[in-house]
Amino acid sequence: MNSLRQRLENLSVGRKLLAALLVLLATVLLIANLAFISAAYWISQESVAPQGLETLGRLFATSAVGPEALSSEEKAKEMLQRLNGYTPLRAAALYDTDGRLLAQLQRGEQLDLPLKASDISSWRLREFRTSHLAELPIPGKPAGHLLLVASSELPSVFYTGTLTASLAILACSVLLWLLVARQIRRMVTRPIRRLEELSRQVTREENYSLRAPRGNRDEIGNLADAFNTMLSRIEAREQQLKRARDDAQAAFDQAHELAEETRHSNRKLELEVQVRSKIEKKLTGFQNYLNSIIDSMPSALIALDEQLYVTQWNQEASALSGTSMDDALNQPVFLAFPSLKPFLPQIRLTAEKHKVEKVERVSWLVGENVHHYALTFYPLMGGTGRGVVIRIDDITQRLSMEELMVQSEKMLSVGGLAAGMAHEINNPLGAILHNVQNIRRRISPELDRNQEQAAINGISLESINRYLDAREVPKLLDDIHQAGARAAKIVSHMLAFSRRSNRQLAPCQLPVLIDQALEIASNDFDLTEGFDFKGLQIVREFDAELGPVPGTANELEQVLLNLLKNAAQAIHQREDDEEGRITLRTRLSPPWAEIQVEDTGVGIPENVRKRIFEPFFTTKEVGQGTGLGLSVSYFIITNNHKGQMEVQSKPGQGTCFTLRLPLTSSATEAGA
Repeated sequence: MNSLRQRLENLSVGRKLLAALLVLLATVLLIANLAFISAAYWISQESVAPQGLETLGRLFATSAVGPEALSSEEKAKEMLQRLNGYTPLRAAALYDTDGRLLAQLQRGEQLDLPLKASDISSWRLREFRTSHLAELPIPGKPAGHLLLVASSELPSVFYTGTLTASLAILACSVLLWLLVARQIRRMVTRPIRRLEELSRQVTREENYSLRAPRGNRDEIGNLADAFNTMLSRIEAREQQLKRARDDAQAAFDQAHELAEETRHSNRKLELEVQVRSKIEKKLTGFQNYLNSIIDSMPSALIALDEQLYVTQWNQEASALSGTSMDDALNQPVFLAFPSLKPFLPQIRLTAEKHKVEKVERVSWLVGENVHHYALTFYPLMGGTGRGVVIRIDDITQRLSMEELMVQSEKMLSVGGLAAGMAHEINNPLGAILHNVQNIRRRISPELDRNQEQAAINGISLESINRYLDAREVPKLLDDIHQAGARAAKIVSHMLAFSRRSNRQLAPCQLPVLIDQALEIASNDFDLTEGFDFKGLQIVREFDAELGPVPGTANELEQVLLNLLKNAAQAIHQREDDEEGRITLRTRLSPPWAEIQVEDTGVGIPENVRKRIFEPFFTTKEVGQGTGLGLSVSYFIITNNHKGQMEVQSKPGQGTCFTLRLPLTSSATEAGA
């Protein structure tokens, strides 16, 4: 199919027109024959056949042939044989007065004719053929019926005549086609071939002065005129190109001379570019080196021009402000770093007066923690213009160290006071406790001397003891003894401040100490504090890699007891019903071993947190605290163990105490 289509496309224009004309004639002839046959068939089926059947039925119904044929089956067959010569008839059936089939006549393929006259109506609905049912009246009896079925085929004579007429029309069409082909060849094919030969000659000889004959005033003649016009323009362009070629050759020679001169100039420029490239690489490397130095500095550095637009921005500035360097450059400083907006007057004063301005301390919220910073504004003067350099230093750790130093000085100053007070208080305390013990002994009936003196005076010790019990004198003596013992305990804490521990530290297992402190705390604070310590949730998070730590077991246990007591009281002060939790952690953080006691209590305000390690400072009610628990704990960790003690707290969220102990005795001695 593709090869035939390609052959047709490769035919000449004249042959394509002739082929199209031949196809058109054949198509018209075929369509005309089909239309003629279809019209004849329609006329035969819709008009001729029904009329013929109706005429035959009327003929049998009005003559004496019908009653005679219904008399017997032989007569019926004989009558139907008479209809065999009627060409349009396809089949016929004769039914008697009872509606039964007497005889039938069929031509060609057998049809399924109804056996009873009553089934004729339904049969005609199924059979799409032209049929006619005629009644055959019989005097004195019910009428018989004659069913006639028309044939759907046309006579063979019709097809023979149609074929003959079609062949005659085809012959005339072929003659007409030959005449038309001759004219097409003369008027279309020949002029086109002459143009084709001329174009090949022009291509072969490259002679653009040739011209095609004008010819007729049709499309081919217009094509010849257009071809001649094209040749004229090509000839003119060829002359122009020749002149341009000569000019180009002259220009090429001149350009060649200029190229030689340019080559020498380019060589000089190339050498200069290489030198400049090396210088630029060195400058770029130096700039990157300076940027690396600036980015590695722990302080935030920001450079501004005279209009206070950012020209330099290091990584610390990005981390502190949350603005990346790309977003901060060429932006006003108060947009790139909103926290510096309140200090714009000092920045402008530095830029205008060229003097250094400082802000000693400013507090900013970084994440969830408050950090303290020192701001310094330096005037910038150079060849590229004037501006300001801002340096931001984080002084949070320095302030914490200053607080620790102040705290240490307070502890040292209190140490001397504690030593003197302890000796002055110990004497009356000893007398009080000794006298309380003597009073108990002298009223005891178990001593013989008491019994003798009671007998001499005529009194009974049992009566005296009953009287004293009734007046609650033993309870008063117990209160005096407890108060004296409490005062003695305070004195022992005060003496601990004034003494330097020179004892040897022994390896301690921190998890064991913590479990012992928890056991003592659960037994000691169960009833006396008004709440159940055992009801608190204790979470242990011990580092398996942490081994023994040098320390004094009883002192570390005392520190843990103080912290557990404070944590339990802080949880007890909460107003909600949420279960309290104390988390105990140990962690290896060389060169330290860390212990953390974290609670979910009420937290510590900032103004209280700064003073919690001061001696005698307490927020508890009178009689519930001495203010020495945390100060003694601080003294034990920092002085006796050369460690560190810190506290972090947020009101309403809880408190976390962190104890750091040196891992080795050598570290402890070095710290001393």
